[in-house]
Amino acid sequence: MTITIVETVDALTPAWLTDVLAGTAVLAGADGGEAGAVVAVEASPLGTGQMCDSYRLHLSLADGSTRDLIAKLPSTDPNSRAAGLGLRAYEKEVRFYQELVDGLDVRTPAVHHADIDTTTGAFVLLMEDMAPAAQGDQLVGCTVEQARAALSELVGIHAPRWGDPALHDLEWLKGDRGPARDMMIQMLPVLWTGFLERYDEQLSDQVRSAGEVVFGRLASFYEDREPVTVVHGDYRLDNLLFHPTDGSVAVLDWQTCTIGPGPADAAYFVGAGLLAHDRRAHEAELFDHYVRGLVDAGVDVDREDCWTAYRRGTWNGLVMAVGASMLVERTDRGDQMFMAMASRHAQHAVDLDAAELLDA
Repeated sequence: MTITIVETVDALTPAWLTDVLAGTAVLAGADGGEAGAVVAVEASPLGTGQMCDSYRLHLSLADGSTRDLIAKLPSTDPNSRAAGLGLRAYEKEVRFYQELVDGLDVRTPAVHHADIDTTTGAFVLLMEDMAPAAQGDQLVGCTVEQARAALSELVGIHAPRWGDPALHDLEWLKGDRGPARDMMIQMLPVLWTGFLERYDEQLSDQVRSAGEVVFGRLASFYEDREPVTVVHGDYRLDNLLFHPTDGSVAVLDWQTCTIGPGPADAAYFVGAGLLAHDRRAHEAELFDHYVRGLVDAGVDVDREDCWTAYRRGTWNGLVMAVGASMLVERTDRGDQMFMAMASRHAQHAVDLDAAELLDA
């Protein structure tokens, strides 16, 4: 049977859900049999994502039981949808769950259905609802304890495929590095100019000067560095779930996953996840915690090489803040988030004297 790829919440009908969830744990009964068809579904918007639309689905089954799922669909905003398609963000997330997640040691929601049309960008993910775990808040920041837990989970992404040459064979993950890099080198200065105009009254001199550094040295910024591993690419609080009792972390939103230096993910998280005074006080300890995790997982790493990659990674957040803010749907919270990211990442790069690494 051919299953249609739906792309709107209204298309998540009881009949469609019954078809795609047949044989999964979602429709399993308590006695080991079948709980029956989905007879009703209630959908409520979830989260603050701007590239996609997410919903919590409350399913009523034929045996009288209920189930909760999370559905992720393309954005209804045309600009965000075009960005998701053009950057292959939708494809990356679906393929991550289809082809990559089982080889990593990271906690993510269990996926019950994943499908995509890479030509149109239509896709659907039906995932485990991990409540009562709660999304982090990029604006508020996190505690040092939460940062430590997030970095431990990051080791589970990086360590299993650290230096694995087979990653270069996953075209959807690696991408066409040359043309993609050339496109970004041409496009980002234009976005930076628009960013300066849009947020002129909100930008500090430090953000402006840091931006002039990185957007004037994009060829150096985009140089390939080895060893590579699987990187999340947007490892920040809004993309993490924290359990309220045991403190465990689950990772969401794999739309930017790629291959690259693992420490760049760590720098991206620390740079925006912690407020500046906490970061400065605890950064060395948190970095060493991440490196020890890699070593304990069997990765042969050189601390100084990792530290250099970490310092270079401080630029990633500023580039992301500028690029994403200008490409996706504009919202009030989005503006606040991108301003917080730009400010914190710029300060991070300055604190670690990362400009010299773009000149090297």
